Amino acid sequence: MPLSFLPRVMTRSLADLTPDYLLGKGIRLLMMDFDNTIVPYTTDVPTERMAAWLEQMNASPVKIAIVSNSRNERLIRFCETYSLDYIMRAHKPSAKGLRECMARFGFRPEESAIVGDQIFTDTLAGNLAGVMPILVDAIDNHTIWLKARHVLELPFLFAARKRRMET
Repeated sequence: MPLSFLPRVMTRSLADLTPDYLLGKGIRLLMMDFDNTIVPYTTDVPTERMAAWLEQMNASPVKIAIVSNSRNERLIRFCETYSLDYIMRAHKPSAKGLRECMARFGFRPEESAIVGDQIFTDTLAGNLAGVMPILVDAIDNHTIWLKARHVLELPFLFAARKRRMET
């Protein structure tokens, strides 16, 4: 697959992605990053809007699963609370964790997407795996490292600016 840092779609929040929108794009499996995509790094409690979105997605025909580089109790607790499947230690930007998730649930790359807040991990992994990469705005760039990473992403955000969803 191509080495590309450009997302195919950009949106402000994960909660902007509806089942109808995803199914309309042929997406039946939505793999999601965890930290700063669903919840901030500092908590495992989602906003009311995010909790309602998770409930809506769990009731829809779109399969959702978390694919995360982390391995921590906070992620496991969250997934148990919201009845989510997960792949930990995904090694993004490698496509390994995404391929593992697709194989586990029986989906092909053309019917799968990865959504996350980082171009250099989530978007790149999606492009390498041949799935639709969707970039969401980070929930909270609360450290100097997250802010610096965002600055490094700016040229790619500019190049992909016309891919932003209208919400």
